[in-house]
Amino acid sequence: MFSNSTPVYSTQQGLHPDLSHYVQRALDNQWQRPIADHTRAAFEHAQRFYQAHGGPLILDAGCGTGRSTRQLAHHHSQACVLGIDRSADRLSRDYSRELGAFPDNALLVRADLVDFWRLAHLAGWQPMRHCLFYPNPYPKASQLKRRWHAHPVFPVLLALGGALELRSNWRIYVEEFAQAIRQAIGQSPHVGTLSLTPESDFISAFEHKYFDSAHTLWQLECQLKPSTQATLEALRATP
Repeated sequence: MFSNSTPVYSTQQGLHPDLSHYVQRALDNQWQRPIADHTRAAFEHAQRFYQAHGGPLILDAGCGTGRSTRQLAHHHSQACVLGIDRSADRLSRDYSRELGAFPDNALLVRADLVDFWRLAHLAGWQPMRHCLFYPNPYPKASQLKRRWHAHPVFPVLLALGGALELRSNWRIYVEEFAQAIRQAIGQSPHVGTLSLTPESDFISAFEHKYFDSAHTLWQLECQLKPSTQATLEALRATP
């Protein structure tokens, strides 16, 4: 397979100088934006599916077409796997002829991810695993606030807990994410490169395309401690 995906380009050559400011602002202020009714309805549907299935929960955040959700469901057959994405077009693509029937232990949910995370947190969800595979890196320096680790929802993402895994083809994004975790809760995630071969079980078409284009693929892993929520609440209570 030949692919020529363009590498991430940015004039930003290291951690953004304003990263710490935006992380601290998110820690100091709970985001109060009203949650849209359509996301509440989508969350209630996901909650019913999760409650009916039982078992450990895996969140595939920003799942795109849901290929990664399929993979996670196949590899974790006892888990309830939820793939969340806001694009109806991506979620509607039918891969049944290529990949077979959609797994019974998985569900694709169209929702605003920011609001879905907030509702999951309010509902007390505690995923076993939380995956963010190849999010849009927003590589322009002016786009820092759109990266998950500089977004107001970042403390909620951490408070959900579980084994957090991020993959990206932009090293700076992963290193910024790691620094934001260290600043927020004092944990040091593991950051390294993915060891893949042409025979690897790629998590998504994106991952396969980037590998075939000779991109270096980066991975962050962090087992968020059960005390994460208490730590975040304590930080917010500090004058």
